[in-house]
Amino acid sequence: MNTLNRRINEKVKDKFPELNIEIRINERNIATVSGECETWEQLIDVGHFVAEDAKIKNVVSEMTVKGLTITPQDYASMAKEGRKKGIIQKTDVVIIGAGVIGCGIARELSKYDFHCIVVDKENDVSVGASKANNGNIHPGHAVKKGTLKHKLNILGNRMYDEWAKDLQFEFQRNGLMYIAWEEEYLPALKRRYTKGLENGVDGIRYISGEEAMAIEPELKKLDNPPIAAVWLPSLAHVEPYEVTIALAENAAENQVKFMLNTKVCDIVHDGRIQAVVTSRGVIETKYVINAAGVYADEIHNMVSEKKLHITPRRGEYCLLDKNAGTLVSHTIFQVPGEMGKGVLVTPTIHGNLMIGPTADDVPDKEDNATTRAGLDKVLNDSAKSVKGIPTRQVITSFAGLRAHEDGGDFQIEELTDVPGFIDVAGIESPGLTSAPAIGVYVCDLVKKMMEDTDRQINPGDSGNLRSFEVADKQKSSGRLQEKENFIETRKGIVHFAELSLEEQKELIQKNPAYGQVICRCETVTEGEILDAIRRPLGARTLDGVKRRVRAGMGRCQGGFCTPRIMEILSRECGIPLEEICKNNPDSRIIVGTNKDRL
Repeated sequence: MNTLNRRINEKVKDKFPELNIEIRINERNIATVSGECETWEQLIDVGHFVAEDAKIKNVVSEMTVKGLTITPQDYASMAKEGRKKGIIQKTDVVIIGAGVIGCGIARELSKYDFHCIVVDKENDVSVGASKANNGNIHPGHAVKKGTLKHKLNILGNRMYDEWAKDLQFEFQRNGLMYIAWEEEYLPALKRRYTKGLENGVDGIRYISGEEAMAIEPELKKLDNPPIAAVWLPSLAHVEPYEVTIALAENAAENQVKFMLNTKVCDIVHDGRIQAVVTSRGVIETKYVINAAGVYADEIHNMVSEKKLHITPRRGEYCLLDKNAGTLVSHTIFQVPGEMGKGVLVTPTIHGNLMIGPTADDVPDKEDNATTRAGLDKVLNDSAKSVKGIPTRQVITSFAGLRAHEDGGDFQIEELTDVPGFIDVAGIESPGLTSAPAIGVYVCDLVKKMMEDTDRQINPGDSGNLRSFEVADKQKSSGRLQEKENFIETRKGIVHFAELSLEEQKELIQKNPAYGQVICRCETVTEGEILDAIRRPLGARTLDGVKRRVRAGMGRCQGGFCTPRIMEILSRECGIPLEEICKNNPDSRIIVGTNKDRL
């Protein structure tokens, strides 16, 4: 046992004397923790404690919890069925995950002359963490200096203006303010300011309470007004699923293929990547990019002996009606805690008010349920930042899962033991912000791999698959070539409510469907819904329509417009009404026959 290993084991035994825990640290300073805990909270605490050591790069937890059983994914059965179906596709690269990271990488790679397939187990893009967050484009003040997360956060924030212009999604820089009410909070506030300066955050300022209240007048109403604040004007807002859909549509226009409802259950490799086995069959490929969010560790562990561990971190939010959306003009944060940036109060890009999130580590990667305790915390903590939040105007609540990696940094690298496999893992906040820069970073990794002519090898026999040649399709220069016909811009969906009266009249004359309002809360017309269905990667579910045109996102939350949207989906897609789903095949709306039809 080396010195580091001995020291960490002794520290853990001193900290948790009641637990029988063993820590193994490899040559890369990755700690594997094994043993049994009494509670899930203990397991998380042990992992965090080990990760606090500056020399530890990553923590892999193999601990179990008494009485807690989480059913593992049955990858073996799925892989068997997938292999039976044989080879269904051949491509250069497979991207696993159709969230904002996977779609951002796909769009960047689509600039070059080779083939790419995006695979996701869900039936639409942006179904995981990319649809369930606050949409903040963070300035880069909260990340550790010198990390990959720091570099990509700062760069990604600066790239969003061009992204929004090219891809036509809503984007607005309205700024962020951290506030302190009492002297005891000032040291933490000053540390946040100093950290922002060191990180190179654009426009950051330490301001007085009076300046803070001049920027955001609502702060004057607090019983305990702020005495100081940190102002960060570079914070921006987007709707995260709009960004993801825009990226996916543009990638699809540039010949990226999307395979949805497709679960990855095995990866074939023998010296390098050969194929991806899915629930729908086998895809031959030379490169795999793992952007699977909270499942990135499971995908990684299919191929590598150097294990990865991702902890789902649940964040709960409340969304208020547009009547409350003008309460504040900027995003208001309190001095943050250990688990995250804290509870915010923020206007959304579409005029609502959002409060949240919580930050709770959970064992189940599908546990995106809201809780009474979590929502109570959101409501109570937000009231400290803004007085008189009209909680009776909460129209919905939701939770998302962040992919927390115990080492705290983004894990973006080609695996040394499996050439051709790139991890893009541990992408939690500020993942949305960093997405443009991550796309470029990963694309550069792929180009570097393709430029290495020594990588052209014959992997030989692949077991249940036939032997096949893996050779880079490159020009004589050995370099990845840019497409001459790359489509850089994407035409967004027309939002009828945002047009002038004359523009509305003209549009209705061209297409009468825009004269039929389907969702009255958000003023969404039939023409917009038809566009959402007919576009590349068009909507096939109620939530798919909602994410593209906001039908069902208003005060009634689809209470009145749902039947009409279902009729349009049924007619346009040729799907019987009984098979129209909210989001996945288990969420059908019609579950029986109306007695009046008998």
